[in-house]
Amino acid sequence: MSTDPPRAQAPQVPTCYRHPGRETYVSCARCGRPICPDCMHDAAVGHQCPECVREGNRTVREARTVFGGRVSATPVVTMTLIGINVLAYLGELVSPRFVDRFEMIGDGLMRTSNGIEMVGVAHGEWYRLITAAFLHIPLSSGALGITHILFNMWALWVVGPQLEQVLGRLRFAVLYILSALGGNVLLYLVDAHQPAVGASGAIFGLFAAFFVVGRRLGADTRGIAFLILINLMFTFTFSGISWEGHVGGLITGAVLAAAFAYAPRGRQKAVQVAASAVVTAILVVLTVVQTTALTP
Repeated sequence: MSTDPPRAQAPQVPTCYRHPGRETYVSCARCGRPICPDCMHDAAVGHQCPECVREGNRTVREARTVFGGRVSATPVVTMTLIGINVLAYLGELVSPRFVDRFEMIGDGLMRTSNGIEMVGVAHGEWYRLITAAFLHIPLSSGALGITHILFNMWALWVVGPQLEQVLGRLRFAVLYILSALGGNVLLYLVDAHQPAVGASGAIFGLFAAFFVVGRRLGADTRGIAFLILINLMFTFTFSGISWEGHVGGLITGAVLAAAFAYAPRGRQKAVQVAASAVVTAILVVLTVVQTTALTP
């Protein structure tokens, strides 16, 4: 009795582990599973499957600036701030009462639909400490009106993107807002009855930060130092300029920038957060103390 020789089995064709109906002879260089062209991702050697690519991305450290911020090539915060300032200026053109409603004033009288009322930060309108930093001299004030916002937006565009790139978006935004707040708080302390508008306090804070960061990085800071000096001369030479807003913003920006730039590498984030919190707390306390003094 004869028996037939065993038949050789055809080799099994591998199929993609994500698409079982697709034959493939390519395997993931990391896990070895077969993958089809739709699942292939180029790697340094060979190809990787989608799961291995995601796993690899989770282990890659995010790029950071020298001061700990996230790397960003697009100055999103700078452009947003310019946009808010321009929109606020358009609001001034539409409604003459827009400035009266949001300008910086600590304690004053204003004619409203209900008659003469007490207005200002001392009377619960704390938002004026921030909103005034996005307003500018109205166009009805003559050439100075349009010049005011044009200079501030030019200065913001010149120094803003560079600072935002080296500090990171969040630190840059904190620097801008607290510098603006610092300028208005100093005005509130020195002359609570004086109204004021403008982003100049925040701009002076950016000037100071540009100087401090430049010194920290070993860059030539003579240009920004000259710009600060010239603007301070204008501040104390011409009437109608709130020197308190400029000086307050300059001091606040310099203090924060020093904390951001010179924080120890091992405790960088902790020092920067603490410095921001301390500056904020000081400005809040000063505001509360002055409010208490004005409203016994």
